Amino acid sequence: MQVVEGEEFEVMEWTGQVYADTPTVSAETYIDAPPECLWRYVSDIHLMPELSAELRHVEWLDGATGPRAGGRFLGRSTHPALGNWETVSTVVDCEEPRRFAWAVGDPAHPMSVWRFTLRPQGAGTVLEQWAQLGPARSGLSAAIDAMPDKEQKIVFVRLREFEAGIKANLAALKVLAEREK
Repeated sequence: MQVVEGEEFEVMEWTGQVYADTPTVSAETYIDAPPECLWRYVSDIHLMPELSAELRHVEWLDGATGPRAGGRFLGRSTHPALGNWETVSTVVDCEEPRRFAWAVGDPAHPMSVWRFTLRPQGAGTVLEQWAQLGPARSGLSAAIDAMPDKEQKIVFVRLREFEAGIKANLAALKVLAEREK
């Protein structure tokens, strides 16, 4: 178990997966607020940089001003080992107040996919955040190319970074939504 902001989460175990497996990671938490309250947080791309250790800036593209299927946004990120980069993401699922998902890069062949799922439970919501690596090449691909014998470890370390970010996101979203209630 790992504790983040008072919340207990399971810790991801070794998977042995390679990038071509399009590995995934997820975590969920119960939030004492209805999905309608949480929706405005999980679908607000401008909140993401405040929650993320890597994402620094986002902006809607093509005249979009809010979440909708097909909407695109620019993201600027940084990582100590991977450097700085920009990506364009496309909203691939936007069903208020149930799901919000975006694909990084080409939505038909993304570098990664991210999704929030909101499930009503009692007076609150079970909020899950899920992420998938690949299948398209990403910044991680250069590290794998340079050390192909360490691919499983590289993928696992990146998934653990995603997992830590997801858990921090869920804990922060819980605080925001429950404070509002």
